[in-house]
Amino acid sequence: MTDFTIFYTDDDEDDLCIFADAVESIPHNIKLQTYSGSQNFLNAISDSSVIPSVIFLDLNMPGKNGFDVLEELKNSDDKKDIPVVIYSTSSEPGNIEKCLKLGANCFITKPVLMSDIIKAIEHAMKIDWDKFIPTQSNFVFKY
Repeated sequence: MTDFTIFYTDDDEDDLCIFADAVESIPHNIKLQTYSGSQNFLNAISDSSVIPSVIFLDLNMPGKNGFDVLEELKNSDDKKDIPVVIYSTSSEPGNIEKCLKLGANCFITKPVLMSDIIKAIEHAMKIDWDKFIPTQSNFVFKY
């Protein structure tokens, strides 16, 4: 694996920092771009020439929430094929089902342990997103 770019958006600065620490501990060349809040992320991705390998997206954010952002991405001709991993504290079945229907590629409930955060990121890196088809049985990642 040569270049792997992750865009991660969350409204919680602590979660952004913890995620960045986890990425730094993974022995691969990962480029991480973090965004505080959905509007900062949407502005950045529309202006960026960088296409991320995967987007990690929090659901519960003020203003446009993760569902809104996911819908906007999947309805965009030039962004719809970018894999989106929902990365949320919620594990509510209704939220999971809605994310799958809106076109998310994977759902991960935010881990507490650093080792599990690393496992979640590595899981996203191992998937061949060009061939992966999310289904009820493989959509939710269990660390």
